[in-house]
Amino acid sequence: MERVRSVRRQVRTAPAASIDDGWALRRISGLEILTAKIFGSIPWLVHGFSTRKGGASRLNGAVALNLGFTDWDSREAVTQNRITFVRAMAASKSGPKIGREKSLITLRQIHSDVVHVFSKAPARPPQGDAALCCRTGLLPGIQTADCVPILLADQRRRVVAAIHAGWRGTLARVVVKTLGRMRLEFGTQPEDVTAALGPAIGSCCYEVGPEVAQAFAGQFAQAREWFEGPFDRLATGEEPNPLPWLTMMPPGHEPPPERVRLDLRAANRWQLVDAGVNPRNIAVSALCTGCRSDLFFSYRKEGAATGRMMNVIGIRVNSR
Repeated sequence: MERVRSVRRQVRTAPAASIDDGWALRRISGLEILTAKIFGSIPWLVHGFSTRKGGASRLNGAVALNLGFTDWDSREAVTQNRITFVRAMAASKSGPKIGREKSLITLRQIHSDVVHVFSKAPARPPQGDAALCCRTGLLPGIQTADCVPILLADQRRRVVAAIHAGWRGTLARVVVKTLGRMRLEFGTQPEDVTAALGPAIGSCCYEVGPEVAQAFAGQFAQAREWFEGPFDRLATGEEPNPLPWLTMMPPGHEPPPERVRLDLRAANRWQLVDAGVNPRNIAVSALCTGCRSDLFFSYRKEGAATGRMMNVIGIRVNSR
C-alpha cells in the first residue's frame, strides 16, 4: 500500500452545496467534512460527518472516500481512506491532536441496540451499534449509507457517543439505551447532553412496508407522526377494499403493495426529547442521502455497490 503523506492543517469552508442552517461543509486537507455548529461551543470536542468526496477508492469511474470494508473495494484503499480521514480530523481546528488510524473506534454494526464503552481502541471491532468513551485521543465512529448517524456529547462529564440508527435500531430505542448507558457508567444527565443527527435518508426516499408500520405502531403511540401515506390502514392490517373480488385484476396485473414513508430522524429526535434532552440542544441535518447521492453514499439509491460514510466524535488531547 502506498504510504500516506503527512497532512498539514488546511481548513476552509467548501463551496455552498445547499447545506442547511446550523451546519457547515468544510474542506479539511482535501476532504469535505460536514460539521454541526451546535458543537462549536464545546472547546474540547472534535467531530465530523464524512462525505463521499476525495479518497483512494474508485466507484463508477470517480474517486470516492469509502470508509467501509465492502466487497467491491480493496482493503488497501479503505485503510488508506481511513488514515486520510483520521489525519484530516487531526488537522482540523478542533482536532484531537492525533494522527494514527488506530485512534478510530469502529463496530461490526448489526442494526441492534447493543452499546459498548471503550477505554482504548479494540483489537477487533465488536458487534454493536453504539460506541461511547471518555478518553482523549479516541474517535468513536459509526458507518452509514442511509441510516441515521447520531453523535452525543455530555458537556459536563466529557463523555461522547456515536450511534447508528436504522429502522430496527430506532424501533429498539438504541439512542435512549445509549443515554441510559452514559448515565449508568458516567452519571450523565440528559439536560447536559448535546446531540447532532447527521445526513440520512429522508422520508422523501425511504419507503417501508406494512410490517415496519405495524412494528412502530406497536411500540410508539405517536408513530403516526413519523410516517407519510396510509399508515393507519397498514399499521392495523386492514384491507384497502373489504370486497376485493369486486376489483380483482387479471393474473400478473395486481397493483403493487401499499407502502408508507418513514422519517427516521424525526423518530430519533423525539426519543431524545422524550428521554430528557433539551430540544434546543439537538441539531438535525435536513440533507437526504438519497437525494444528495452526489455528496453522500446511499444504499437505497445505489444498491450494494456503494460506499460508507464515517461519523465520528472525540475529545481533544490536552483539552481543558
